[in-house]
Order: sequence, then structure tokens, then C-alpha cells
Amino acid sequence: MVNTKQHNSTNKQKNIISLIIMLLIVIVINYVGSLLFKRFDLTTEKRYTLASTTKDLLKEINDEVYLKVYLQGNFNPSFTRLKNEAKELLDEFRAYSNNQIQYEFIVPGEGLNETEKGNLEKQLYEKGLTPEQVVENKNDKKLETLIWPGAIVTYKGHETVWQIFKRQVGIAPEECINNSVQELEYSLSNAIRKLQRTKDKQVTFIEGHGELDTLQNYDLARALAEYYEVNRTPILGKLAALNESNCIIIAQPDSAFTDKDKFIIDQYIMNGGKALWLIDPVNVDRDTLNLKGYSIGLNKNLRIDDMMFKYGVRLNNVLVQDLQCATIPINVGFKNGQPNFKPFPWVYNPLILPDNAHPIVKNLDLIRMDYSSTIDTIKANGIKKTILLKTSRYSKTQPTPARLFLASVQYKPKPKQYNTPYLPVAVLLEGSFNSFVEYRLPTTLLADSNFKYIDKGKPTKQIIVANGDIARNDVSKSTGQLFPLGYDKFNRQTFANKTFLVNCVNYLLDDEGMLQLRTREVKLRLLDKKKVDEQRGYWQRLNVLVPLLLLTIVGVCQFYLRKRKFAK
Repeated sequence: MVNTKQHNSTNKQKNIISLIIMLLIVIVINYVGSLLFKRFDLTTEKRYTLASTTKDLLKEINDEVYLKVYLQGNFNPSFTRLKNEAKELLDEFRAYSNNQIQYEFIVPGEGLNETEKGNLEKQLYEKGLTPEQVVENKNDKKLETLIWPGAIVTYKGHETVWQIFKRQVGIAPEECINNSVQELEYSLSNAIRKLQRTKDKQVTFIEGHGELDTLQNYDLARALAEYYEVNRTPILGKLAALNESNCIIIAQPDSAFTDKDKFIIDQYIMNGGKALWLIDPVNVDRDTLNLKGYSIGLNKNLRIDDMMFKYGVRLNNVLVQDLQCATIPINVGFKNGQPNFKPFPWVYNPLILPDNAHPIVKNLDLIRMDYSSTIDTIKANGIKKTILLKTSRYSKTQPTPARLFLASVQYKPKPKQYNTPYLPVAVLLEGSFNSFVEYRLPTTLLADSNFKYIDKGKPTKQIIVANGDIARNDVSKSTGQLFPLGYDKFNRQTFANKTFLVNCVNYLLDDEGMLQLRTREVKLRLLDKKKVDEQRGYWQRLNVLVPLLLLTIVGVCQFYLRKRKFAK
């Protein structure tokens, strides 16, 4: 009896000691864990592993970044997934920023009356958030809900917008959600970067050759000003005109370049300067087309063909016609004394849907290019060429001089005639370019020691787009109102022109670390809807009956085991 008591007492002491040791181990592990930071990502595509550029960005944050996220409420499964992914990313950002990232999810208009709710939604829209109309079918009823899938980001008294969901025309909703998930890290990092970066690089719009003016370029210049110092410079034959510029933009010139201006631009590129060319080889007089109903597309004599050829491309004097196109309003008569405008497809205004995995264009929505031409790539040693944009499967070209008639919209186009698919309209050139004046300068000039000239350039990049209207924002002639770049005021749709051009400049100016985040892929693991409908009953019965059967088998086995044990 005494031995039994001693044995129990010893066991009790051992249990207490074991408990104390376990508690000490837990405390030590937690303490070490608080000093050492490590996160493990077990997903196949490493979706929860932040890029090194993102981690470096978060380390530089020296004040609180606060986000009001308006993606909150009762959503369908797709938007619920997007909300959860956004929340998990914010938690990652907060962990790597030493808790400098703080956020809250808000239901827009909760607790407000209709007037207050309307004012709030107006404020969100004016700040740059884009609402999304979600349509669901429940019990044979169509339910429409307006949501605001975005956030207002505040840092050191400055604000910007984080657009979490981005719709793409012609893309299935599930794929739009997946593409938005892929871009979460890039879009949030980009929003933070805009608030904290110092503008140490200059972007220059070239003037003096009939380029788009300040009003027509206003929205693009404003978007670029969030990243860089933006200015406008006429070259005027001055050799040092572009010395301070990191990137130049030549947006829709309509008059010829002088030899001296061409030489200055060429030498700027030879010295490593970046260039974005937005060129219309063909001119279409829109005023004549709108007033008289017809116009003629004529070649522009810009005198830059020799430069383009030397750099590795040729701009073709043709007009693109594409069945994937925007609509234009045409007066079909008068109703109650007022003109009756109706939208008609206009094949001269192609809508380009990028299908390239390059970070400049990946997951971009439709880009509108009015009266575009095409580009051919030609041999240029050491130059890497990447086609960024091309027309749809159903496209063709019209040589110049090209006759355009608004009345042609009444005739239904024949797809068989649109038999020249995927025409290049924008190309990226990377490498060391040769000067267009190579072997063309007189000996006396080359022998002059005061004349500085480079015929083989430093490694650099250029982007050539065979369209200038891609950078033009509309300006109301009657009121002077400026519309956003890419906005179609008749159809109230905004195309991705601005995003594309900003991405181009970011890439040219070596912000590739940020743009590479756009190449990240998150696999879309969707259920096969056809199989779901066909096998719904089978899987329901399986999930209900198999657990019951297993429980019954376990119960029977346990009953016989107990019976056998106690029978002995």
C-alpha cells in the first residue's frame, strides 16, 4: 500500500516536471520566434512570397501607411476570394514593414442615408475609385449590386488609389478575378511607391513639330508626374536641348523634322537616352470627315523613315481596318428637331487586346488606337525586338491615299475580306543602336576635334507605336472640359491607353523591378461546371452516405472488440 502511494506520488511529480518543461519550451520558442522572422510559403506558384523589390520598398517606409479598403460586404464567391487574397497580402505587407502598414475594411455607405451614401460614392469616384456592377442570378431572379473594389491609401498627408479589381472587356469574370489577384502585389506596391518616391528622373515631351499640345497630353502628363519630373522642350536645333532628360516622348508630330533636330535626337539615343515614339504615318482630317462625311488619308512627310530604318523598324503608310473596333456616333436623322446620334462600329478605330506576357502589357484591358498604321521589323544587328501590340484575327490594311466614308457603316463588313491577322502596331527595341548618320557625315566634319559624334550607341531602349491618338485625351471645344485619356465620352467607357503608356515609360526608365511583379501567375483552379451539373447528385450521395457507412463500421468493430475483451 505504501509502495503504491509512493509510486503515485512519484508519477505526479514527474507529470508536474514534464508540464513545467513543456511550458518553458513553449515560452522559449515564442521568445525566439519574436526575435527571428521567417514565413513559409508552401503554395506551388509561391503566391505568398513577396518579391525582393517589394521587400526593399517596405523597408524604406518610415511612417504609417493607412488603407481604407472598401471591398467589404456580402459578395459572391469570386469577390470573396479577391477580398481574402487582398487581406492576406496586406497582412504580408504589414509583417515585412514592421507594422507600418495598417488597414481597415469598410462597407461603403453603412449607416448612412441615401443622400449621404450618394455623396460618399461621388467622393470615391472623384478620388479615382472605379465601381463595379455585379450581376447575380439567384432563384431565377437577377440581382444587381454596386461595389467599390478598391482602397484609399494615405501616407504622410498624401493620398492615392489602390484599384483592387480591374475588369477586362471580353474576359470571363472568373479570369478577371484571377488576373486581379495576380496584380495585387504590383498594384499595391505601385500605390505605395507613388506616395513615397522622390522624382529624380525627367520625362520630356518634344515640341516644335506639331506634336500634341499641353491640353491634349494633359492626362498622360499628369499620370507620369506621379513618378517623374515632366516638362516640354522644343529642340530648336540646340545640341544640349535634351541633356537633362532621361526619357523623351514624341507624341503625334505632323510636320517634318529638320536634319539638325534628327541629329540631336539620334545622339541623345546613342548616349543611352530612352525614347517613346507615338507616330501617325498617315494623316486623317477628322473635321472634314465629321462635317462632310468623307475624308482622304494622306501620307505625312515627317522625314524620320531613315532613323526608324536604322533602328530596326519600318512604319508603313497604310490604315488599319479591324472588325474588333470602337464605335462612333453618327447622326441618322432628326428627332423632335434634335440630331439623333447612334453608335456604329468604325473599323478604322481598332481595339487592341494585348495577348503578350511582357510586363508592359500583361493583363491590360482593351487599348483604343484611332486611324492606326502598322510596323514592320527589319534587320538591325544586336537589337532585340518585342511586339507589344497587334491587331485582332480579323484585320487588314488600306493603302494610301485612303478614302474614308462615314456612310460605309451602313454596310455590314465581310469577315472573309479581313484576312491579314495580327498586324504589329507597337514594338519594343532593346540594345545598342547604330546612328542613322553613320557613314553619311562629311570627312571635314568628322576630322573636326570639336565635333562630338557617336556612331555606335550605349545599350538603351525605345518603343515605337504606329499611332499618335493613343496619347490624346479629348477636350470639349465648347466648354474646354478635359476628359481622361482613353475615355469614350459617347459610350462612357475607359480604355487602357493611359496604363499602357505609363507602363512603357516605367519600363524604359528601368523600373523593371516593379513591372516584373505583373508577370507573376496565380493558377486559376476552377471547377468544371459541366461535370458539376452532371455529377452533382452522385457526389452529394457519396459525401452523405460514405461518412455514415464508416461510422457504422467503426461502431460495429468497436462493439465486437469490447464484447470479446470483456467475455474473457
